[in-house]
Amino acid sequence: MTATPPDTDFSPDELRDRMVDHIADAGHQLPAAIEHALRTVPRHLFVPDATLHDAYANRSITIKPGEPGGRPASCISVPTVVAMMLGQLDARPGHRVLEIGAGTGYNAALLADIIGDTGHVTTIDIHPDVTTHARLALDATGYDQVHVVTGDGALGHQDRAPYDRIIVTVGPWDLPPAWLNQLAPGGRLVVPLHWRGQARSVAFVKQDNGVLRATDSQLCGFIPMLGDGQDGERKARIADDVDLHFDPDQPIDPETLHGILTQPATTVWSGASVVPMESTDLIWPRLTGVEPGTCRFAATQAAVEARLCAPAFTYSSPALVQGDSLAYLTLRRPAPDATERRFELGATGHGPAGEHLAERLCAGIRAWDHDRTAQPVITAYPAGTPDKDLTDGQIIDKRFVRLVVSA
Repeated sequence: MTATPPDTDFSPDELRDRMVDHIADAGHQLPAAIEHALRTVPRHLFVPDATLHDAYANRSITIKPGEPGGRPASCISVPTVVAMMLGQLDARPGHRVLEIGAGTGYNAALLADIIGDTGHVTTIDIHPDVTTHARLALDATGYDQVHVVTGDGALGHQDRAPYDRIIVTVGPWDLPPAWLNQLAPGGRLVVPLHWRGQARSVAFVKQDNGVLRATDSQLCGFIPMLGDGQDGERKARIADDVDLHFDPDQPIDPETLHGILTQPATTVWSGASVVPMESTDLIWPRLTGVEPGTCRFAATQAAVEARLCAPAFTYSSPALVQGDSLAYLTLRRPAPDATERRFELGATGHGPAGEHLAERLCAGIRAWDHDRTAQPVITAYPAGTPDKDLTDGQIIDKRFVRLVVSA
């Protein structure tokens, strides 16, 4: 049997083709224009300090470190996420596109390839050294037509508005008014938005009445956006090595929940199960459409090993909070002699209403299990829109917009 040669034996073109083949094998449908761009733009030239292997691996690469011990300030995104968001954006030849978060310039180059000579791409970033890097890389690779701007992405770039498409490659908590105002009617905004402790890439379409509506969102994770109104998520420690992440419009009092995990636990099982690597990611956004107390339960491995808690996903599991009680997603491992490795999903509750919350979380799991591909509808209205003018669903009030999520 012949061993597979190491990546050093492949040319950049061959590695790029392997990267695109991996994206397709991961289940991402690639329209012809996006596939052409991914197979054409030399990703390695946008990250010159990385090895060829790393440049074409399915991983992000930091180009600007953040604070010591913190997240990077800027990076090039994972190729599968890049392809997924480009698919959501659906940019066409001739479109005017605004990118918030220039990064290395690679995504702007892909967009320029997709929209062709009749379109125009503007990319903006708050860090001057990042835009300098992007400008040099775009010029060196033949994408000098891309307009690179140093500035606050929350303000967009009015000079070239309106835009047919806006794509955000940093993680905002809110939607600044400039993005809505600079997006053309019928235009698309793809943004990795944070709400109720989670982050999802949401594909909004601007309606005739000016509101944004989305029927598609995908799991993702991005560097948090800097700037006015973007520090909305709250974090509170409720036990050693255990935190809750929630929004300021939720009536969650961390002091009431401190030590809650030492109270007796009640676990309820949903009857729904998954095999290893099977996605459960749509449980969370659908919960936000029916449960106002949805938030994120985050524990360290030390907390799990101390038997303080047993969340399904240690760092990030959906939870429900009501007053002095909470319940979080958990799972039951198969018996050692089981013929199939299936994990049953359930919820563990603590506090006076813990069992009730666990039952409600399981109801959400069962609704997801009935149709595991169903997406919630997410609508964004300008802040100040009266309740009577909102669609039915759970209202999530941010500074600039009122989100309504309907499961």
